[in-house]
Amino acid sequence: MRALVIPITPQQRKLLGTPSDERLLIEAAQRDPSRFAALYELNFARVYGFIARRVRDRAVAEDITADVFHRALENLGKYQWQGAPFAAWLLRIAANALTDHWRKTARQPVPTADELLDSAVEDETESRAILAEMVAGLPEDQRRVILRRFVDQRSIKEIAAELGRSEGAVKQLQLRALENLRARMRSRHE
Repeated sequence: MRALVIPITPQQRKLLGTPSDERLLIEAAQRDPSRFAALYELNFARVYGFIARRVRDRAVAEDITADVFHRALENLGKYQWQGAPFAAWLLRIAANALTDHWRKTARQPVPTADELLDSAVEDETESRAILAEMVAGLPEDQRRVILRRFVDQRSIKEIAAELGRSEGAVKQLQLRALENLRARMRSRHE
């Protein structure tokens, strides 16, 4: 089976920090299930998106997503940290939940969990290609800021020093670039 690359948003990266931070969150949730909320918040969008792209029915996607997190919470004590992102474990549970759903409804052929995870990798590759194309279409100064900020993961301060601009100007360029990308994404999906 291929390795699964799971993107996270910059906001999630700030919350999560390093893999050891994720491990600490998991261990805390294993000791106190009420702490599972942080893991839920960090991973909800990925799990829901993974499911929603496959069932195309919002209510069903929400139900299956709830089931995935319920199963994860029930089995959290069995989870063993092995260095892989926690989201990979959740997506495996999601793939199994989808398989269960399709078996129950028997409307379409049931893909295996491995096929579902492979399609997630393909979806991710396609999404990255579309995003790269959109970023390439940004004005030069916006593109530079986006690439340095999100690809190179540099701070606003570092980018400002490199470009010879104020931090406020860099923040404004980032905001304009993100708004520009958001608008392009919306028009692409309409």
